[in-house]
Amino acid sequence: MKNILKEFKTFALRGSVIDLAVGIIIGAAFNSIVQSLVNDVIMPPIGYFTGNVDFSNLYINLSNESFESLSAAKEAGVATINYGLFINSVISFVIVASVVFFLVRSINRLREKQEQSPQKTKTTRPCPYCLQDVSRKATRCQFCTSSISSDSK
Repeated sequence: MKNILKEFKTFALRGSVIDLAVGIIIGAAFNSIVQSLVNDVIMPPIGYFTGNVDFSNLYINLSNESFESLSAAKEAGVATINYGLFINSVISFVIVASVVFFLVRSINRLREKQEQSPQKTKTTRPCPYCLQDVSRKATRCQFCTSSISSDSK
């Protein structure tokens, strides 16, 4: 039992697991921001330009009864197809997918630049005999005067 607890502690405190937890928390907060953006900023003008349509209240009633709103139909327990809420969800998905795409694209570009940048090569190397730093081009150590080959590192 102690071994299991120890393994779990090692697993839970591993950096990648903590990073994942932080990512999930930030993702949940980001989701609420996107939902607010869609419901409170994007959809009202779209509804205005389409004749004051409230997309969150668009639904197909699958019963023979009539209801004023989706919430009234849900309260009565009637089966509905909520295509307005689906439209809101699709717009939210497009926004989140776009943000993730541009974030990953930016990270990939930074990685490409980092990989393409020339690595600084050392201009010196240790002498194999006295271990003093000598020029990579040197064929003789300036400190111990030993002959060194130009290919030694």
